[in-house]
Amino acid sequence: MPASPYIHAVMSQLTIRGVSDQLAERLRVLARERGESVNSTVLALLERALGLDARRERLARYATWTEDDFGEFERALAEQRQVDHDLWK
Repeated sequence: MPASPYIHAVMSQLTIRGVSDQLAERLRVLARERGESVNSTVLALLERALGLDARRERLARYATWTEDDFGEFERALAEQRQVDHDLWK
């Protein structure tokens, strides 16, 4: 099935209760150092802690080739690899 030109994403929201003042402050400081929002910082920390790489997963959706795709790519490369020896004299 061909990929849709439109990306539909569903995002979940979580509420975390019982965050200590010390943890909240460390998150604010880290976010400020990184130039990010606290939310972005927390998401990055959670993804790393759980072994998720959201960027790599997004790229994987678009980097999967079929056998036909690979064949077409190989044919295009073969055409580009031809050398016109008269031009290189």
